[in-house]
Amino acid sequence: MRFLIYIISIITISFFSCNNSHEPNRVESKHQKNNIKDELIKSNAFLAKVEKQNIRDFINRYGYQMTETGSGLYYDIYEKGSGRKAEKDLTAEIAFIVRLLTGEPVYSSETGSNRTFLIGKGGVESGLEEGILLLHEGDKARFIIPSHLAFGLIGDLNKIPEKATLVYDIELIKLK
Repeated sequence: MRFLIYIISIITISFFSCNNSHEPNRVESKHQKNNIKDELIKSNAFLAKVEKQNIRDFINRYGYQMTETGSGLYYDIYEKGSGRKAEKDLTAEIAFIVRLLTGEPVYSSETGSNRTFLIGKGGVESGLEEGILLLHEGDKARFIIPSHLAFGLIGDLNKIPEKATLVYDIELIKLK
């Protein structure tokens, strides 16, 4: 994946450096910008398609029965709780394990503490925020969060690499 991003970067740089004229023609410059924009859109669409296929392959490999939301979040609530439903402006406490699609664990409440956050106020990945709103207290679920709903192009600058798809195994412990 890094190689593909590297190639796309090289293509983009080559577009910017192709104009040898010291005084660019405005029409040519506008045309060149449109070409660059089109190429970037195509590249991004291609990367999104590859990521979606990787997610589908992962789901099929493990035989998960998951539902996809309109944003691209995949979820499976595999154990139902009996508590109240999550809503915006409530504080959620979760136990969790976060893995990459490779299976490599990156964060876990087992090695730290449960995570607490105010629903609807940001501060967590938008895919996690969306997924929590599907749960009730006591629910256990699995979320597959594509990179655009996680940490995007740059990762978290710690353990999660750029363009990483995340797999959350989560339990909604309680709501306040």
